[in-house]
Parts: sequence; structure tokens; C-alpha cells
Amino acid sequence: MSKNKDYAETYAEYAMEQMRRYGIPASVTLAQGIIESSNGQSQLARNENNHFGIKATPAWIAGGGKYGLYTDDKPNEKFCSYGSVGNSYEHHSQFLKNNQRYAGCFKLSPDDYHGWANGLEKAGYATAGKYASNLVNIIEKNDLQKYDQQVMAEMKAKGLAFGTEQNSRTINSDIVDTISSNNRKSDNYAMNGSSYSFPLKRDEFMLVTSPFGMRTDPMDSSKQQMHKGLDIQTKLDDVLATENQGKVVAVNQNAHTAGGKSVTLEYQRENGDKCQISYLHLSSIDVKIGDDVKAGQKIGISGNTGTRTTGEHLHFGVKQITADGTSRDIDPVAYLAEIGQKGNIQLQALSNGTDLLAKYKEATPGKNPQIDTTLSPEEWMKKLLSSEDSGVGMSSDDPIMELVTTLFTSLMTLAVQIDGKSEEEKMQAATDSAIKKQVDLSTLMPSLKECSLSIQENGKALLQMNDGKNSYNHELSTVEMNRLQSTLGDSGLSDADKQQRIAGIVNNALLTQQASRNYEQNASQRENQNLQIR
Repeated sequence: MSKNKDYAETYAEYAMEQMRRYGIPASVTLAQGIIESSNGQSQLARNENNHFGIKATPAWIAGGGKYGLYTDDKPNEKFCSYGSVGNSYEHHSQFLKNNQRYAGCFKLSPDDYHGWANGLEKAGYATAGKYASNLVNIIEKNDLQKYDQQVMAEMKAKGLAFGTEQNSRTINSDIVDTISSNNRKSDNYAMNGSSYSFPLKRDEFMLVTSPFGMRTDPMDSSKQQMHKGLDIQTKLDDVLATENQGKVVAVNQNAHTAGGKSVTLEYQRENGDKCQISYLHLSSIDVKIGDDVKAGQKIGISGNTGTRTTGEHLHFGVKQITADGTSRDIDPVAYLAEIGQKGNIQLQALSNGTDLLAKYKEATPGKNPQIDTTLSPEEWMKKLLSSEDSGVGMSSDDPIMELVTTLFTSLMTLAVQIDGKSEEEKMQAATDSAIKKQVDLSTLMPSLKECSLSIQENGKALLQMNDGKNSYNHELSTVEMNRLQSTLGDSGLSDADKQQRIAGIVNNALLTQQASRNYEQNASQRENQNLQIR
């Protein structure tokens, strides 16, 4: 599911509530929330529950309204701070209803999302251009108009009129952010938001990039080390307390230590033992020593701080301390399996396609736990690139992006196949390529010193080549990507034939870049000569 659809599903009930009460299309409210809050992930949304970018007026402040300082058009502007997301939705409706600039919108039908979008743009809701078309595009691409139709049918059946605030219950500060106990994401990471939680919000799985146990030292590949935690791929995620009745026993705000900014929580056991949970490499911390925490409570935000880290992730560690003071590090997967069972949390911890939790789950009598190893390296890589759970997902409705992703995974599969890697090595290569968004093509191009394909932030496929003398970058055109994918998808070709054809396409790109550079250098030389003659 895309981030837009996930956001809409989470907050649809709020938006429909506002439509009943004020006559504002639920689709438009959701689309504005998606844009203004970056799907609920903006700093303003996370810190202040402000999903619509509404600034604090003097009247708001005089009335006791809270606010936060943020840089927008100028530094330290005051933005409204809300006790809940529900309050943000309610204030957004009141903001539109009580502002004469938007009066024309309220003359439109509650299901006329086109008219509302144009009205908001003309009234100057946002300074960015094409605001109306952006709203409509989000609505139609994610079928948000279905929420308008649902409310329209409901209101007609009950004989109610739009714009009457008494149509539904009043939204107030007692509304919690979880819309219902059946919310899919909430149930998956913290059952009913009560006793147990996994350390990250996920729909299906957490991507484990380095399990507990011996491994090659990521800072020095010539050494082996004991990894005493679980590394989970993140993307500036909220990190969460895992149980109720926890106590913050350590906080490190020094980003330049080995583990960077970190927090340690402690849970007391009935037999006198203690369980300590550590969160390392955070970008920010929301608690202090001595604080009491409960399951699902935000501890901080994941990051990449510390001197022993090669990329953003959460190092999640578990230490058991017996009543006599003896302590030992335990596999965090065993701990997660235990609280997952107690809290009925249906999540996987996937490492190279294998669910690490499976070996700790209770087996059916007479049977051993079954570990799913059916994913091929290509399927595993596609799963990582298409899922937001992975922390590296690139899901998109854009057909070009789909082509880039398919090409990327197919090239990786061929490269590791020709390289003769073991199945375990192939799965690791797929994980590494997805995280780095880069495939090493040196195996396919032995004539080059280096060759790789990377996916850029803008979604473009960039071919990077080094012929031993110079480095060249070439952005693949749609035609080139289609030619490559046609070759890779041709079942009538052997791997050697595919390699030969791919080499031809890459060499053509290299020759183009070399010719272009030679032309630029010659032109520069001629220009210098002309200047000397003058």
C-alpha cells in the first residue's frame, strides 16, 4: 500500500466526520492532509499533531492555544500545536468555515472535489503553484472520492443536511489518534495500544540488516566481531517502548560516541530479574532519565548518529540482569518473539528473506517451526523496493518507476547468477542492493574497471562507468531501459547471450559519454587558443 493510501485509510473517519459537520469533501481534507503533513511524517505533524500547516494567530494564543516555532516563509513562525490529530482536523474545518476567503467553497456541493480544490487555490490556501491539480491528482489516483460518496449516501438515507455541526459527535481533545481498535497498522505493532509493542510501526515486517551473533565488522572487513543487538532498517521512524511499566535508566545525547544518541529502558520482572532494552543511533530523544513509559510510547526518532554506523538504522539490544546482578546480552529476536506472542502481534523480522522470529514461535505439537525460504533473490529484492515496511521502499504508481524497479532487480539477478554466488550470498546481495539502491554490474562488464546502476532520489536510473582512465555517468533513457528489460526478459536467451547484449548497450552509452567529453575538451582547448591569439 502506498503512503498516500495508508494515510487516507488511517484518517478517513476524521475526514468523513468533518464532511458531515461542515460539508467539506472528505477527499479534499485527506488530500490536503497528505500534502501539508507529508503523509503525517512532517516535523510539524509528528511534534504538534498539525496536519494542515495552520499558523497560530494572536487570537489562538490569547485563548490559551499552544504553538511551536518553525521556519516556513521566515524563521521562528508560530504554528498551532494540538493535543490530538482529531483536534487538527476540527480546527482545519473551523479555519475554512470562519474565513470569508473560503465562503465560495461552502456554496459548492460537498462531493464537488474539483470545485473545492480550485476554490482553495484561488483563495490562496497554499503559495505553491498547481495546488488544485495536485489535490485532484491525489484524490483520483487514490480513489479518495469514495469517502465522499459514502457520506453522501449516508446523509441522504438519514435525511440529514450538510453543514450542521450537530450531525455527529463533537470532536474534542479526548479523541485518540487510533481511529478504531480494528486499525490494521495499530493492531500489528501494538495490540490495542496496551501491553506490548514492537519497537517500530510496521504493517507486515521489519527488515533486519544485521542479526545477533558473530559477523564481519562493518567498520573493518578484516575483523570479526560479536554483534550484541539487532540492526533494523529505518527511515526517521518513531522508536517505541515495548512494554508497560518501563523506566528510563540511561540517556546519551552525545552523537559522537560509538552508539550515538541512545536510550535504555528497564523492566522489572516478578522473579527479581530485570530486562534492559537499548535503542542506539537515534537522531533525537523524547524522554529523560527517570521517566515512566508504556508500550507503544514514542522514545525518540531513529537516525544515523554515532561513530560506529554505516547508514541509518536502529540498533535494538536486549540485556537480561538476574537478581544477583549477573547480566548477559540475549538475542533480541527471542525477546520480540516472546512479547509478540503475549501481545498477539503478527509481524515478521525478515533477514535476507527469512523470518528470524519463526524459530522462536511455539510449534504445533509434533512439528518443528517452518521457516519460509521460498522467496527468490529477485522476489526478495522486489519486496524490499515495493514495501514501505522495508525502510527503503520505492512504491509508486508511475509506470516509469515500475520499469526502473523491474530493470534494477533483473540486472541484480543476472549479475549474481553469472558471478556464481551461493543462494545465501544472492539473498545478501539483493538486500545490499536494495538498501544502497545500487547494483554492481562489474560481473557483466569485465572490460570496465567499475560499472554499476543506481536509482537516484528523483527515480532516474544512473549508469556509472569507469574505463580505467575516467569515470562517466549516463542517465538511462526510457528507450534504453526498455531495450535492457526486453533482453533480460527474453527466456530464449542464455545468460551468456543476455550478458553480451547488455554489454553492447552499456558500451554504446560509454562511447556516447566519451565522445561528449572529448568534444567538450576540444572545444575548451580551441577557445583557449583563440583567447591566446587575441
